[in-house]
Amino acid sequence: MKKGSELSVKIEKTQFPSTGMGYAEDKIIYVKNAFPGQTITGRVKKKKEEYAELKLLSVEEKADYEVESVCSHFGLCGGCSSQTIPYEKQLEFLGEEVKSLFKEADVDMGEYLGIMGSPDQWEYRNKMEFTFGDEAKGAPLSLGMHMRGKSFGIVTVDDCKLVDEDYRKIIKLTVEYFRGTDLPYYRVMKAEGYLRHLVIRKAQNTGEILVNLVTTTQIDFDLGEYVKLLKDQSYKGNLVSILHTENDSRSDAVIPEKVNVLHGKDYIRETLLGLQFNISPFSFFQTNTKGAESLYSIVKDFMGDSQDKVVFDLYCGTGTIGQIVAPNAKKVVGIELIEEAVEAAKENAKLNGLNNCEFLAGDVAEIIKTIKDKPEIIILDPPRTGVHPKALDYVIKFNAPEIIYVSCNPKTLVTDLKVLTERGYKVIQTKVKDMFPNTPHVETVVKLALNT
Repeated sequence: MKKGSELSVKIEKTQFPSTGMGYAEDKIIYVKNAFPGQTITGRVKKKKEEYAELKLLSVEEKADYEVESVCSHFGLCGGCSSQTIPYEKQLEFLGEEVKSLFKEADVDMGEYLGIMGSPDQWEYRNKMEFTFGDEAKGAPLSLGMHMRGKSFGIVTVDDCKLVDEDYRKIIKLTVEYFRGTDLPYYRVMKAEGYLRHLVIRKAQNTGEILVNLVTTTQIDFDLGEYVKLLKDQSYKGNLVSILHTENDSRSDAVIPEKVNVLHGKDYIRETLLGLQFNISPFSFFQTNTKGAESLYSIVKDFMGDSQDKVVFDLYCGTGTIGQIVAPNAKKVVGIELIEEAVEAAKENAKLNGLNNCEFLAGDVAEIIKTIKDKPEIIILDPPRTGVHPKALDYVIKFNAPEIIYVSCNPKTLVTDLKVLTERGYKVIQTKVKDMFPNTPHVETVVKLALNT
């Protein structure tokens, strides 16, 4: 086995995140996006004494449970990894992957409540960020997702099944319109070009649609015709916002250096478990609305009777979880680093008539030093990197009787749980929640209680 050589491997099991495991030449072989029962061919990209990592090239033999993909882009587009895996099987694999992480870290799961699927396997996303580019040098303009296994290739995904027909219509209209203008797409390495991204948000419960075209300022182009084209269409939902974001950053991320409102307002409104939320083009909001309702219902169930309790919502974003649980709490204190998110949280709390919520802007590790309130319940919903060790130390010093940890990355979750359990907490319950069908990602909710 040499680096760069090709190898055929039978996949025996998976580990998080959807990484197939097999054996060859007395080594464990890891292959991303491969599943048990498949025989794959891959190229060796890393070789160590005990293991090797392969880049998946092809599936030579499918597993006997596989089904046909429903999306014409599957395999070419890098967005989905498990469309050919029946949804119940996807859930089975995800649940086992999370349980294995707990076992390997020697962290107790308490009462394991299994995995809850998403209400919808298809057309569940309420936000998508598409990139302008091309599939190959000299090919027509593309608008969509990065191609699997390629650094720069973009495939137009106007048949994407993770979003509904309104997204597909807007993608198709947009790419066809801009192909006719001959405007260049932005090339990151050269820092040249005009067209960068198209971000679409659609509130699933209210149907409000926001379209945000992201470009550089390298060309002065009148977008009036494009705006009229979008407005003249009929949609299943309601187009309430068209924005133009100017972004000259060298980063490939959408950086809103200047946002121009071309039509309507600069936000959409969504309802969630009876509450209303204004969602700005750049604010964080769970990308699966129906899934978020069931995720937050798990949090409420884990809280139980909390009418007389002070709840801290750390890493609160725009305050969604805090406001969902506020009617069941004495007071909610939310902390978030991003000031714009905190302002949105305050506005949303006012919109919902919640006067028992306080939202503070700043680094969690610093802000929690100054808070006078003492929490009975702490809700942790950190980014993928987990809770900063310094912040986790202060969380522990509060001696809150209960902690509810909502994690989008079970790898960092078990690391933080190990610290919490070593410092006096016990895991009471664990539930896995799939928010992102057909992908390797998953949410996990853990209830902890302080040993007394």
